[in-house]
Amino acid sequence: MKVKELADLVGISVRTLHHYDAIGLLKPDQVNEAGYRIYSAENVAQLQQILFFRELDFPLAHIKSIVNDPGFDRLKALEQHRERLLCKQRRLAVLLQTLDRTLLDAKGEIKMSDAEKFKGFDFSQNPYEAEARQRWGDEAVDASQARVATLQKAGKMEAFQAEMNALYTHLATLRQGDPASAEAQQAIAQWYALLSQVGSYSPEVFKGLGQMYVDDARFTQNIDQFGDGLAVFMRDAMAIYADALGAQ
Repeated sequence: MKVKELADLVGISVRTLHHYDAIGLLKPDQVNEAGYRIYSAENVAQLQQILFFRELDFPLAHIKSIVNDPGFDRLKALEQHRERLLCKQRRLAVLLQTLDRTLLDAKGEIKMSDAEKFKGFDFSQNPYEAEARQRWGDEAVDASQARVATLQKAGKMEAFQAEMNALYTHLATLRQGDPASAEAQQAIAQWYALLSQVGSYSPEVFKGLGQMYVDDARFTQNIDQFGDGLAVFMRDAMAIYADALGAQ
């Protein structure tokens, strides 16, 4: 089908499909002699997959890297989407109940306790966890969470976070220089060692993490609080370090 037909079918704009094509996220299987995009049944299935990721708040850059990965398993991804949407559904159902009871409380028809007013709110979820599980698998994420829990139980998490912020601050002082310099690479080696306390990072994964610092606006915003351009500098320095580490 043509781009307008697909847009109408899905309920999105033609501009959105043009954008997906431009960034290499969803390219039509054909472009006819008149220059019209022609989308196949496989393209339709790909678009559905993309929109499932979007429903779970995945950034477009992450979706692109996931679906273009040669190891991408569509069936497994669909099963994971289903589980996450069910979790979201259950949480929203509780929030709706809380909202309904809050309306009755506001009208004076019932009296809610303070605890009841916050039923359904959950701030324990890591906003990056879904992407991490999709990219690196449940086993790696579960192992990382277990290490974090160990640090918390030992009362070391505050010190870990303080060390992380101090290293961000130090890297920010180097960001105008060469990411391949000895000083920059020494700092990135410390960054690698620090992250290895809570996760297992192969050179490839470490390099990919650095790229995420730039591709994902949430990462960029958090990191660049320590200095504009720090995310890009860290990406470049991490890539150099990872390539050297992989060559050993």
